[in-house]
Amino acid sequence: MQGSCLCGEISYEVDQLDSEIGHCACHSCRKAHAAAFNSAAAVRREHFRWLRGEALLSRYESSPGKTRYFCSRCGSQLVAERAGQAHWILRVATLDDDPGVTPAYTIWQSHAAPWLAHGDDLPAYPEWQPGRA
Repeated sequence: MQGSCLCGEISYEVDQLDSEIGHCACHSCRKAHAAAFNSAAAVRREHFRWLRGEALLSRYESSPGKTRYFCSRCGSQLVAERAGQAHWILRVATLDDDPGVTPAYTIWQSHAAPWLAHGDDLPAYPEWQPGRA
């Protein structure tokens, strides 16, 4: 599977996901991703390769021992790591290919955004909603 940042300057390849996909609704993931939650999965380092643009990566230690890596041009977060772990924490939304699995859990639900609404009761459109100018 391949993935990339928003501007396409950084790309990577993974052989497989080495954990289930999970959503994290903690305050730092919500802020870092400007979203209600982050979707992530572990990828062992031997199953991950940068294809291009690695020199454009910037990093930020968002909490002690946790570093987030993002594109210095477009800001897309691509991976994170915790000191001493044998895997990257892949930001699944940056995959260009379908991993073939769906999320298995949500963590830090106690931090969930109170305004988040989703599910079958929320209208959904294939593209823009009808009547949008």
